[in-house]
Amino acid sequence: MNASHLVACDLDRTLIYSSRAFWLETDDADAPSIVVSEVYQGVPLSYMTRTAERLLVDLAGTATFVPVTTRTVAQYSRVQLPGPVPRYAITTNGGTILTDGEPDADWSRALQSRLNTDAAPLAEVRALLDDPAATDWILRVHTAEDLFTYAIIDRDAMPATWIDGLHAQCLALGWTVSVQGRKLYCVPAAVNKSAAVAEVRRRLGAPTVLAAGDSLLDQRMLEEAHFAYRPAHGELHEAAFQSHNLVVTSARGILAGEELLRSITAQILSGSPVSGASAKVGSAPLAARSPVGR
Repeated sequence: MNASHLVACDLDRTLIYSSRAFWLETDDADAPSIVVSEVYQGVPLSYMTRTAERLLVDLAGTATFVPVTTRTVAQYSRVQLPGPVPRYAITTNGGTILTDGEPDADWSRALQSRLNTDAAPLAEVRALLDDPAATDWILRVHTAEDLFTYAIIDRDAMPATWIDGLHAQCLALGWTVSVQGRKLYCVPAAVNKSAAVAEVRRRLGAPTVLAAGDSLLDQRMLEEAHFAYRPAHGELHEAAFQSHNLVVTSARGILAGEELLRSITAQILSGSPVSGASAKVGSAPLAARSPVGR
């Protein structure tokens, strides 16, 4: 393993894909070999290509690979990635850092302290999703480890004016909003992937950070990495997100995950130097970082 590189990689629709997000444009006979990455209630749920599986094993041998996901710890535990279990994983959108599979109590205490001062209570934001006026498009509402709330939605039925209003309300409360497929997330600005990646980077001795993701919840992590990658689909693609440090795949769907891994590995093996202005990740400890309303 090359301890000088940290690869922070989102999971869903970046590395692993549901069948609805394959977006294959080839004949079935020419489709790539696909392997199961997650089983839920006895049924395969998430996948990656066999080539991506091999690329990930190789990447984990050349860098510190850190899964970074909005999934809860329980949801993350269902994901079976190839190779050894990562030493660090970041779940719950940065709300939990797992070290050798165990939640880091110090991180959780520091984060809770910040939430107490910087964000409105969870119940106040959940009430916005439980609004009876939204029942035509809010199908179910869930809470993730008492840190944030999310809803299963009928996206076609959800008015643009309603989601715009929700963005504005949550911003005023110190929360952010993200729509990913059939899920709508409301997350405190203090609960973010970037801060958790910065903490893992600090513990590893400040290696070069390469980050990949597809949603607005990944944006700050990508902006603050030395090298950033996103697939040609998802929230960030729909928003035409660009950054000086960003590479966008040519493929979309499950083949984009494969392309991302190739690009990240090539960057690490190239040994290209990092520009002094390329990254801000780890520039401040958790207690000092300002929330970003994205």
